[in-house]
Amino acid sequence: MIGLDAMRVRAVVRKELRDFRRKRSIVVTMCILPLLFLVEPVISIFLVTPSTSGAALQKSLILPILYLLLIPTIMPSTLSAYSVVGEREQGTLEPLLTTPIREQEFLVGKATSVMIPTIVLSYAVFVLFLGAVRLFANSTVASAVFHDGPVILALFLLAPLLAGWGIVVGMAVSVRASEARVAQQLAMLASFPPVGVIVLLAVGVVRPTFLVALAFAAGLLVVDVVLLRFVSRMFDRERLVTGAKAVTR
Repeated sequence: MIGLDAMRVRAVVRKELRDFRRKRSIVVTMCILPLLFLVEPVISIFLVTPSTSGAALQKSLILPILYLLLIPTIMPSTLSAYSVVGEREQGTLEPLLTTPIREQEFLVGKATSVMIPTIVLSYAVFVLFLGAVRLFANSTVASAVFHDGPVILALFLLAPLLAGWGIVVGMAVSVRASEARVAQQLAMLASFPPVGVIVLLAVGVVRPTFLVALAFAAGLLVVDVVLLRFVSRMFDRERLVTGAKAVTR
């Protein structure tokens, strides 16, 4: 990833963001899906009774908060899965790949263009959730939520890293798939492994502490970097342009 041309990466990001704005279905999905994931946690928090205390209160609050992490986990997978194969189906991929842009610059630009709206919308939903808890939840419950530092740290710290997983997995599928719909379905399935870790945290098998949140974040960062390098090696410019695998001499 060394020696990337920032101007070329920015050009890909601007192009992708413009394409997102033109496609109403993508814009609707970006807006509706995070709001749907917001409803269940808010209702769950409001249903917690003030008489609940101690470990029972903490357990009843962890699940709805960590449920919000499904937004950055699932949302970017479908967008990134469409990023290469979808453009190939539209016939706009070949003109882009015939330019001097490098594979790494192309992939980083595509990944960044998915990461930006994912993180903006995820953090916006997190803030809406915390604001709703502060303003409308019972004071005892709201105080318990805001004093649960490790879980809130995990919420904001893990969001971009979980999004990174969804993006690189989606792009790995996208550069190999022949149809956009198949790529999106496979990417959705491949985005579920981190959900298992979220479930373990939510049910208390793994206790959510600052050290656990940092360790999980560090592990995800390493995995995201390794997967991105792996995807760059999978990228075959000639196959994507002509449909035939490049011949190695």
